[in-house]
Amino acid sequence: MQNATENNVDSESEISLSDIVEFIQDSWKQLIAAGIVGAALGFGGWSFFGSYKTELILLNNTNTYGLDLVTWRTLQKSLPNLASQMLADEKLSSETRAMYRQMDDAAWWSKGVVPTYAISKADVKDLASSKGLDVASTTILALNIYTGGNSGDSAVNNARLAAKFIKSGSAYLQVKSILNAYEGGDIGAAADIQKEITTTEIEQAYLKDRVKSLDELYKRFPGNAGANQQVVDPKDSGAKYLPLTTQIIAVNNDINQNKESLIRLNDRLNQIALIKRFLVEASPLAETELDGILLSRSLLGIEEKLRKGLPADDVKNRQALDQLRSQLLTIEARFTKGLEANTAPVTKKTGMLKATAGGLVGVGFLMLVFLLGRKVLRNLKKRESI
Repeated sequence: MQNATENNVDSESEISLSDIVEFIQDSWKQLIAAGIVGAALGFGGWSFFGSYKTELILLNNTNTYGLDLVTWRTLQKSLPNLASQMLADEKLSSETRAMYRQMDDAAWWSKGVVPTYAISKADVKDLASSKGLDVASTTILALNIYTGGNSGDSAVNNARLAAKFIKSGSAYLQVKSILNAYEGGDIGAAADIQKEITTTEIEQAYLKDRVKSLDELYKRFPGNAGANQQVVDPKDSGAKYLPLTTQIIAVNNDINQNKESLIRLNDRLNQIALIKRFLVEASPLAETELDGILLSRSLLGIEEKLRKGLPADDVKNRQALDQLRSQLLTIEARFTKGLEANTAPVTKKTGMLKATAGGLVGVGFLMLVFLLGRKVLRNLKKRESI
């Protein structure tokens, strides 16, 4: 008797195909209505709270000092750190600060800034391989910047902010690299140059003493002063048997070469001293001004002031300033004329299908749970009444 009762309970608790069909017949209208309401809610939420996505294209004008692939990869690794450094500025607006927080993440740069190359990988496979194609495949035509925002204006402002940071930040990193090169290279070489000057001066003193000795021998043995057509290196062991005039000429030639070397070395020291004067003003400025374009213009002003202080005939020191000026102007041109946005940003509102489908599924699922729960409660009440 007990087994029969248990079997009866189990059969009642099982859901048969007919129960499912009956449930759908009774509830399809409610499920469809819930789906429509959910889709409407999802679409409404997207309309009011949906995000916008903007694409801004910076053309890379390779004819005016544009970026190459190696330079861009180097900058791409350093720009997140610079963005993090920029966050220390308390004057930043909340929107600007939020964008800098995105850019201080290295992962953002792999998706937020996508280079467009002259030839894609598929083109290289389809076309015959050549050196020209290899160069074209690494030539950057443009940088595509992708940013988002809660409104169209916000997304556009973020794109323009990112573009400005790419140009000014990249310029800053390259200017800073130049200053570091001068500090660690040329300035560090001053000690070696001074050492070489000292060595040359000592050698010069020995050569002058040798000339005096040869002059005395020439006076004592004038018959040995004849010319010798045989070519012998004066520094060889047999050079001492050369005619005295030949030896005197050779030593004087060495003295003249050393004089020229000393002039060149001292000129180089003067150039380094001039660059050091430049760095005294430039280095502190580079620690406070993080906009590379503004920084390069300020440094050009320092260079111009030093140039005006040189004598008109000081072409050697002017040469050092010419090199510095050329480097700064190249950086300024690269990130003003080299990268240009000649088209307006394109903004789209994204996520409509995702929001609508999410609302439909979410509300539909809640309605399904409600209807199933209600049916279960009704079945329980029927059993209790029996």
